[in-house]
Amino acid sequence: MKSANIEIDSLDILQELFGINDKLIKVIEKRLGVSITQRNSSITVSGTNDGRIRSAVNIIEAMQEALSKQQQLSVDMIHRFLDETDEGDDQDEDIADSTRKVLGDAVTLNYKNIPIRTKTIGQKNYINALKNNTVTICIGPAGTGKTYLAVAYAAEMFRNDEIERIILSRPAIEAGEKLGFLPGDLQEKVDPYLKPLYDALNDVFGPDQAAKLRERGIIEVAPLAYMRGRTLNNSMIIIDESQNATLPILKMALTRIGVGSKMILTGDVTQIDLSKETDSGLQKCASILKNVDDIATISLTNRDVVRCKIVKDIVKAFEKEEAKAAEKTQKRAARRSGRS
Repeated sequence: MKSANIEIDSLDILQELFGINDKLIKVIEKRLGVSITQRNSSITVSGTNDGRIRSAVNIIEAMQEALSKQQQLSVDMIHRFLDETDEGDDQDEDIADSTRKVLGDAVTLNYKNIPIRTKTIGQKNYINALKNNTVTICIGPAGTGKTYLAVAYAAEMFRNDEIERIILSRPAIEAGEKLGFLPGDLQEKVDPYLKPLYDALNDVFGPDQAAKLRERGIIEVAPLAYMRGRTLNNSMIIIDESQNATLPILKMALTRIGVGSKMILTGDVTQIDLSKETDSGLQKCASILKNVDDIATISLTNRDVVRCKIVKDIVKAFEKEEAKAAEKTQKRAARRSGRS
């Protein structure tokens, strides 16, 4: 049995590292197959594999660093550290570096003055792309913070007087229910499709301020079709659920950008609600614009899912099943080709 020791400065930090009923440390023990014990001001990591012991030590040190930055430790955060460790291939410096990269930078403060932070390396790359480009295309699965971080960054730009308006839009495409079956006038019919945008605005600005900013026209939430014919200056324009827009519609939206504006297209290409006869334009748009200056494309993966661990596990399970189906299709095509 091999072991490594970590000296901790205070009993309070020790308690936070272990968590209630040792729940945080138990996650590390289960995933890495090590034993972690505490005696006085020292933590001992024991096991049979040097690489796994080093991984556990680096994760505990990353947890300490998170506490020093006033970040709250959680089971989901520990799983994100462990996911990065899985990519380290037992190389000590790589593991230490990757786990620390998960520690998030503050994008802005929410209405309760709590920092909204990136939580994965992919999310950090996303925010850097937003800062450094006029147009950012972000493609990734559910739960990766595509829309939420876009709204948070837009809020920070508005608070710093870098923009005058925030415009949020998404296609009003049905996912099961038809618009005609919903009650009310046109605005009431499309509001359910815009609800995720309202939720993000309310969380960042607070319900009262978000409502006031909407009343004053500083924040505008509208279906994508309402964009046609406009020129949008000094604005942050967020086009959510872009996988449900055709290429001509995305071209129309992109050509609305005016002086002093930025645009973000977000979408999940595994959740397209368009009819089979209608092609999604998001991936085509990203391909067409990939070599254009001042435009960035960011791809988030299941590793960037931060909604909760179960969502990440669901995304992984579906990706595995879809990969199996694709492999079967390729084999069938190969057999047909061989027969012909």
